[in-house]
Amino acid sequence: MPSNKSVSDAPIVQFTNCRILRSHQLQREDLWVREGKILNPEKLFFEEKGSADIQLDCKDCIIAPGFIDVQINGGFGVDFSLATDDFKSGIDMVSQKILSHGVTSFCPTLVTSPPAVYHQVLPQISIRNGGAHGAGILGAHLEGPFISKEKKGAHPENCLRTFEAGAFQDLLATYGSLDCVRIVTLAPEMKRSSEVIQELTKRGICVSLGHSVANLSQAEDAVQHGATFITHLFNAMLPFHHRDPGIVGLLTSDKIPAGRRVFYGMISDGIHTNPAALRIAHRAHPKGLVLVTDAIAGMGLASGRHTLGQQVVEIDGLNTYIAGTKTLSGSVATMDACVRHFQEATGCSVEIALEAASLHPAQLLGIEHKKGTLNYDSDADFLMLNDDLYVQATYIAGEEVWKQDAKGM
Repeated sequence: MPSNKSVSDAPIVQFTNCRILRSHQLQREDLWVREGKILNPEKLFFEEKGSADIQLDCKDCIIAPGFIDVQINGGFGVDFSLATDDFKSGIDMVSQKILSHGVTSFCPTLVTSPPAVYHQVLPQISIRNGGAHGAGILGAHLEGPFISKEKKGAHPENCLRTFEAGAFQDLLATYGSLDCVRIVTLAPEMKRSSEVIQELTKRGICVSLGHSVANLSQAEDAVQHGATFITHLFNAMLPFHHRDPGIVGLLTSDKIPAGRRVFYGMISDGIHTNPAALRIAHRAHPKGLVLVTDAIAGMGLASGRHTLGQQVVEIDGLNTYIAGTKTLSGSVATMDACVRHFQEATGCSVEIALEAASLHPAQLLGIEHKKGTLNYDSDADFLMLNDDLYVQATYIAGEEVWKQDAKGM
């Protein structure tokens, strides 16, 4: 008979024999969960006189918050920038399959596309909680089309747009709706971008700077108007120069408004960013680093030709190029692999590597009160990992949604 009937009928699960990531440290203590939330055991003991209904031995594994991927273009043959009749089943499949890589929440990302694609796809993306059906959807990340022609990367030039007299109205007409939008990547050097940044920020949408030839003062101006993120640092922006460090200079800028933090995405796949560049960024601004996969439809598939929005891409091992060129086009890396590579490349602690994929993206999106930590009353979205940071099990709202096969690693 459960001993906590006075407060709730829901069973209390106690995860024992584990090291949990809390307050930036791995701590040898138990994790208590009830009704999808992390429970404070002291309140349970002293106020409710309750105890655990179920105890689970975690066999000395690490328990860390679930990973949050704020830039993922697709995977497993599904491309979020393609308007297909079965778009919903595609997004459902990706959300299911990324559970095995520790992702419990994500922002499906659309690359530069024609307005018709946004109008067709965005109404099919709904913000939803995760569960056995797959990782939760936090809202869409729209990367483009208001970006620089010179730094378009893998984005189709014929679909790029600028802000005309209407500015924010132009953006609304292009996207059709902002109901499910969480992040917009734009180039801040574009005329009228400041008013667009202000309007987006006012609506609670995170503005990210990327695919841009902005100098540092243009980037600082964008931050002063509300921008808080940099899309895949170093990629598709002016290279760092000592007299004008460009967007990269935001990592150590003294013009960031008080109380604000600029975050930056890093594709830690061993291809998009040299390990030395990864170390420079991390040492310059460790608390702003957000690991992203920037994964494309080819993630989880064999080498060959796949799509990225309007383009055909070629996958050769871990390299992904626009077909027939050497232009990098997203990655095929998984989030758990990015975490392991980041730790290896920087020599940082396990705690720092895990927080770059959980706490930092949650802080970027302003949801750290419920995601990205194992604090009391947070959502019980967490992972069990071995010491080499391979995911052993994934939990969402306290329920196991994926487990490593015993025959596996």
